Amino acid sequence: MSIGKNNQAMMTSEQPCAEFQEQLPDLFESGANLAEQEHLKTCEQCSALVRDLEYIAQQAKLLLPIHDPSPAVWENIQTSLSSDKQSSDSRPTK
Repeated sequence: MSIGKNNQAMMTSEQPCAEFQEQLPDLFESGANLAEQEHLKTCEQCSALVRDLEYIAQQAKLLLPIHDPSPAVWENIQTSLSSDKQSSDSRPTK
């Protein structure tokens, strides 16, 4: 909610900003098309907030850990290391 010159809450589309912002988590979770929200069509402050939140959500996805390789990959690495160790153990030393 933004505060106007007379410390009054600004309202747009007959819905107060605070009320709309309380609904945002549910709207994001539902996958709703936020561009269709009437409040955002007339409220630049909430539109900017939604753009920022969408950007943060996109960037956060990049922070997710990469999936661990399958157990077969680890087994192949271990087999390769064991083979290398056996090869080095069977070499004559000077």
